[in-house]
Amino acid sequence: MTAPNRNTLWARAIVDELARSGVTAACISPGSRSTPLTVAFDEHEAIRTFSHLDERSAAYFALGRARRTGEVTPLVCTSGTAAANYHPAVLEADQSRVPLLALTADRPPELRDSGANQTADQEKLYGDAVRWYKDLPEPEAEPRKLRSLRTTVARALAEAEGTDAGPVHLNCPFRKPLEPTEVPGDVPEDLEALAAEGREREGSAAPAGVGAGSSSPAFVERAQGAPELPDTEIRSLAEELGVERGLIVAGPADPTEVDPEAIVALAHATGFPILADPLSGLRFGGHTRVAPVLGGYDAYLDESVTADWPDPEAVFRIGASPTSKPLRKYLARTDAEQFVVDPAGKWREAEFTASDLVVADPSRLAEALARVVSGPDSADWRERWAAAERTHWETVDAHEGLFEGGLVVDAVDAAPEPTTLFVSNSMPVRDLDRFARPSADAVTALGNRGVSGIDGITSTALGAGSATTDHLTLVIGDLAYYHDMNGLLAVARCDVDATIVLLNNDGGGIFHMLPIESFEPPFTDQFKTPHGIDFEPTGDLYGLDYERVDSREGFVDAYSEAVASEGSTVVEVVTDAADSHAVRDRLREQVIEALADGSAD
Repeated sequence: MTAPNRNTLWARAIVDELARSGVTAACISPGSRSTPLTVAFDEHEAIRTFSHLDERSAAYFALGRARRTGEVTPLVCTSGTAAANYHPAVLEADQSRVPLLALTADRPPELRDSGANQTADQEKLYGDAVRWYKDLPEPEAEPRKLRSLRTTVARALAEAEGTDAGPVHLNCPFRKPLEPTEVPGDVPEDLEALAAEGREREGSAAPAGVGAGSSSPAFVERAQGAPELPDTEIRSLAEELGVERGLIVAGPADPTEVDPEAIVALAHATGFPILADPLSGLRFGGHTRVAPVLGGYDAYLDESVTADWPDPEAVFRIGASPTSKPLRKYLARTDAEQFVVDPAGKWREAEFTASDLVVADPSRLAEALARVVSGPDSADWRERWAAAERTHWETVDAHEGLFEGGLVVDAVDAAPEPTTLFVSNSMPVRDLDRFARPSADAVTALGNRGVSGIDGITSTALGAGSATTDHLTLVIGDLAYYHDMNGLLAVARCDVDATIVLLNNDGGGIFHMLPIESFEPPFTDQFKTPHGIDFEPTGDLYGLDYERVDSREGFVDAYSEAVASEGSTVVEVVTDAADSHAVRDRLREQVIEALADGSAD
């Protein structure tokens, strides 16, 4: 099909190169200036489009899909404040290494700094938060510029999905006509192939589902590897890990970042326990049947307990900084050699006590080390940790009353397999960390721990759910639910089913953990900020089933019924933040007391 004008040609070239490079979905928000891109995405047979009225929700939805898949879901918006609404998700993508591609439409360059309507300075709008930025030239039906455009798209994907994955921003200026209106003589017929067809390569073909009927591959193909250590460095590191007492600490990482089997192999070879953050990909799964995966450390790594423990001699660290503050502080207190393994060579250890930065792919490095590491091993060291775990779980299991941490565990235990479990920031992720026992269940736990905001949680969860056929459960607090109610529109518009567990303690419950709690005023009005909102009408507003319960038994029944039914359901549990914190503190004190006085088995 001949492009009616240069804008249409330009947009088709962008979208076709994305499709030929493996992009299968895009998030689009309505707007005039972005019309060429919107039409090109909508027309492309190989790309599924998700329509979002709210650009902030769109960006978090795309972030969620990328968390689940490791692949870009491009964003398209019009000019002005629309592009600014991507910024929170861009910050999260930057800090948590999630691939993101923002295609922001813009006015022609001469309108910048002129007072023209809906015109803002969009150049380098997201600052240093993006891996790469480019202000595209204005569309032109000229061979060299079309080659440059398609090459730029390939470079953008390579930067977004590379070893240091993250957001990329392409600013796309268009002048009228924006619609596919016929402009005679605007597009020479001989340029159609250059704009919309792949480069011919002998013996090669496009990936399955890519290219919409064409056998030619992308204009620029990408081959991306992962950093590996030379054999001499592997042997040297293996010697450092050949000690009696060691730990493997796995921080938050998305599903495509770490291979659990490789980490388990290293644990077997070294005899080291694995302290697995709930978002690490190692807390849940079949590998836990054969590996020493620990999850209760947040409760028992108190200085009164560990003061009598021998320090670990070596710690092998992967992923981002752990959710657990007690774990982070424990590692800072030890005199161990700590090896922070990071494929991008970035420093992700805010206590600044780690001794070594190892630039390598963690899974490949673990596999290589498992083949050569040897050491004395220590059954006593492993049993010390195992005993602490048993004490913690026995204490938690003995408590049957209503509290927020127990509800999070009940949701995990009753979730169908496989489940994508998305947890909000503030207390839900901390409760998952402390109270969710490692298990063989097929649960993929995700969260936005890059900058740990409570905005965009619902949208991110629904984006993750859109990328898989797994059941989706979202555990969220009332303030985070309020923050992103716009995101609930995606349930119907994007055809995503979810079970939403809404823990409503009427305000910012996490502030009960801070010293400011004892200062009244201003604690209640300025920190806890009770809102008194009745969320039940959101069920009617967004077409969701809604159930409110006020007991732990009632929650288990309502949640089990919700996951077994068709469609999406919100199960709201009314809780008391202060009471839940008291239970958390009491359980932790019981565990610490049992371990400190030696009464644990």
